[in-house]
Amino acid sequence: MVETTGGGPQDGAAEVLDRPLPDGVRRRVVQIVADGFGGLTVTELPAQLRQYARFTPSRRAKFAGNAMATALESDPLFRQRIGEKLREAQPELTGALDSGSPPPAADPLDVAAAAYVLRPAGWVKLVTAAGEEAQRADAERADEETRAEMERLRAELARAREHTRAETERLRAELESSKKEAESLHRKLRSALSDVKRGEAALRKLRGEMEAVRAEGQAQVSAAESESRRLRARLGETEAALEAARRAAREGRSVEDMRVRLLLDTVLDAAQGLRRELALPPVSVRPAETVDAVEPGRMTPKDIAARALSEDDPAVLDQLLALPQAHLVVDGYNVTKTGYPQMPLEKQRLRLLGQLAQLAAQTGAEVTCVFDGAELAAPVLLAPPRGVRVLFSKPGVTADELIRQLVRAEPPGRPVIVASTDREVADGVARAGARPVASAVLLKRLS
Repeated sequence: MVETTGGGPQDGAAEVLDRPLPDGVRRRVVQIVADGFGGLTVTELPAQLRQYARFTPSRRAKFAGNAMATALESDPLFRQRIGEKLREAQPELTGALDSGSPPPAADPLDVAAAAYVLRPAGWVKLVTAAGEEAQRADAERADEETRAEMERLRAELARAREHTRAETERLRAELESSKKEAESLHRKLRSALSDVKRGEAALRKLRGEMEAVRAEGQAQVSAAESESRRLRARLGETEAALEAARRAAREGRSVEDMRVRLLLDTVLDAAQGLRRELALPPVSVRPAETVDAVEPGRMTPKDIAARALSEDDPAVLDQLLALPQAHLVVDGYNVTKTGYPQMPLEKQRLRLLGQLAQLAAQTGAEVTCVFDGAELAAPVLLAPPRGVRVLFSKPGVTADELIRQLVRAEPPGRPVIVASTDREVADGVARAGARPVASAVLLKRLS
């Protein structure tokens, strides 16, 4: 314990502050505790403050202010130790407080903070007086700032009034100038209206002359168009004859010759297949046998229809692929997403192409599988299986359009089968002469 004279530290122990500690005083108290904090050992600190033992005084004041203020108020022993450190740091101020006569030149906030820590007799009055003094100082400072702000606003208002006055004068001058200019424009407008009326009269006269010229020109154009159509017709005939001559001079590997040759092979294979299948005897048909009627023991058309295969029977696909020179075009993703949509696209392609290779080996038909290039994030490195042609649509072209192009490229009469569930694709290829088959039928045949 520190010995004191006059009013000792215990003289004001019974006094109680009946209002919150003023903010200015509280900040000085926290700073006193933070400064004296470092001179104490860890065991001398309250338990809640030991975690801040290694902090600098500024960090203690920032992060442990509330905890230090609470410990100072609730722990008399900790307050006594901080008071001892304060007496060592500020002996003159603490001595004056102990003697009951604070130095008049000292900062009231410093005096109140020291009195709050040391608790001499009358410390509550010192703290209250410091708080009131701080409030008066804040009020005076706020008044000074308010007066300065008022002066600034008055100056700004005077400048704004002067600017408004000058701007008003300028706008009046501009208004007078605009009025004079408007009067001049009105005079010019009246003169222009007179010119317009004269021009309209001249225009009506010119229109009449132009109508006559247009009628004459129209007759001449009609005669010229008739002559041009006649010349174009003769030119078209000449170009057609020239193209026919050029085509006849080309080699047999041209596209048209290839289509004709393929169609001829199809017809020949079909004729030979029919001859083998039917084993027809020499022709012995008589005209009477061409009359449509039901002979005894023969099947009627109703009996024949009852034996027909349904559209979803895989045997229909086998019959179509058995036709001579048959070409199967497969809408790849339409088939895979119908049969196994849960698989990744790469595995869908590999599975379908493997099954199509087996189908091509079994039937001997030409097989083309078309995939939509828009589904790809990068070019596909793929080795097509034997007997299967693999095509991807170009950017901006869908797989449906590529399938229709393939069908249109085939010569009329060649059996072309398109496997797709897309109604638009099926209708389009049917109009082009191909035979649409549902994807489910192809999947059943492949499985």
